[in-house]
This record gives sequence, structure tokens and C-alpha cells, in this order.
Amino acid sequence: MKRLSSREGVILFCTVALAIVPLALLGWYVQEKHQKAEAQLAQMEPRYARLLGLEAQRADIEALLSSASGARTQYIYPASQDANQTGNAAQQRIREIFSAAGLQVISSQVLPAKDEKGFDRIPLTVRTEGEMLALQSALAVLTSQLPIILINDLDIQIQGYGNPDPKAAPRLSAQFGLSVLRERI
Repeated sequence: MKRLSSREGVILFCTVALAIVPLALLGWYVQEKHQKAEAQLAQMEPRYARLLGLEAQRADIEALLSSASGARTQYIYPASQDANQTGNAAQQRIREIFSAAGLQVISSQVLPAKDEKGFDRIPLTVRTEGEMLALQSALAVLTSQLPIILINDLDIQIQGYGNPDPKAAPRLSAQFGLSVLRERI
């Protein structure tokens, strides 16, 4: 065997180094990509597990959504009615509730609807007069109505400060700020 000269050894070393360096760089690049992919998988794993859980509970979620939709139709006026029709129907129902409770309805007014988070909020103002017991029973009935009637504000005042008969129940004047919700199309 022939012995390599130092010059030939250096050339051989450089040739081998030129062949090995790209392979080493390629190996380093693949390892970096692998580590980044593992980090992304570790980050996605909880999300994927949640998605699998949601997929497993699809039937339950759909049943809850349908029951929520049914409840929504109970609590909110449908979009098929015009906002004016809805306001007038609610006004008539409120007047009937107050009259049945023993309150005298002095005035009532339906105000223009306002857009609120995908619904039409239809405000109503109602002024009534009557005794405390009638006011309490009207409030109790209002809270049990479907579709719901929201009480935005309530102002109650005693009529006639100088009541000649201290044993008689004082008459109250109440102004209600109410509203009902109507679904938007």
C-alpha cells in the first residue's frame, strides 16, 4: 500500500468533510423540524382531546341546543310578528294584568323598538294607581308571564300626603318602565 502524502491527506479530509458537512446540516435541520412538530403536537393535544370529547357528546349537545331553542321561543316573542304588533299585544296583556290585580291604568305607551344583541327590545311605559296589595299582586303576576316582561324601572309614590284617615291604606301611584323582547330575523 502506498502511503498518502500530507497534501493528499488534506485533500482527502476536505473531500470527506465536504460530503459529511451537508449530511450533518441536513440531520440538524431534520431534528429541529422534528422537535418543533413534537412541540406543536403537545400544544394541540389538549385541544384535540376536547374536540374528541365534544364529538362524543354531539347527541347531548344537540338535545340541549334544541331544548334551549324551545325555551327561547317561550321567553321571547317570535320574529314573525311585527314590532308594532308585538308591542301592542304586550301592552294589552300588561293592561289586563294590572286591571285584574286591582290597579287603575292611567296611561300606557309603546315606545319604538331598540336593537339589543340580536333582539328587538320594545319598551313600554305604564302609569297606574291603586293600593299596595294590588301593586304587589300585579308584580307577582308580571314575573310569571311568558314571553317574559322585563321591569326596567319602577317609580312608586304615595298619593295625598295628608291622609285624613290614618287607618285606610294609602293609594299609590306607580310608573313602570317595562320591555319585551322580540326575535330578529
